[in-house]
Amino acid sequence: MEKLNVLRYLQMWLDGNNLNGYTTHLQYPTPISLTLNLQLINVALGEAWIKLITHPERHGNQQGTIHGGLLCELADAAIGTAHSTRIEENESFTSVDLKINFLRPVWQDTLIAHAKPIQSGKRISVYSCNITNDAGKQVAYVVSTMMTLRGEQAKGR
Repeated sequence: MEKLNVLRYLQMWLDGNNLNGYTTHLQYPTPISLTLNLQLINVALGEAWIKLITHPERHGNQQGTIHGGLLCELADAAIGTAHSTRIEENESFTSVDLKINFLRPVWQDTLIAHAKPIQSGKRISVYSCNITNDAGKQVAYVVSTMMTLRGEQAKGR
C-alpha cells in the first residue's frame, strides 16, 4: 500500500483515479461528510472547496430555513480539509475556535464553502471560509483557528 500526503491523495480522488493501493494518514472521506453528503469539489495547498445541496425538509430549523449548525459544519469541513493538506504524517490537528457570521437565510440551494488560510504557522493557523449560494451571494463568513499537533499530542487523533 503506497502512502500519499493528504493533498496528493485528495487530488487523485478528485481526478477520479482508482485509489486501491493508496492510502493517507488521515481518513477520507470522513464519516460526517458521508452522513451529510458534503462533496469535496476542489483542493489546493491550504485551500478547499466543499459543496452541499440543502433541503429544508432534511436540514431545516424551526423557522424553515437551513439550520445554522449545518453551515458551521460545512465551514468546519472545508477548513479542516484545507488545513489537512498542510499536515504531515505523524501530525494531526484540532479546531481551537470557530466564529460564524450568518449573512442571509438559506432554503433549498447549492452552497459552496471555500476555505483558505489568513495566517499559516507551525502550530497555530487561522482560516477564513466564505459560504456562497448558487446565485454567488455570500450567506456566511467564518473564521477558525487550527492547532497542529505533533508527537504524543497527535496520537489517536
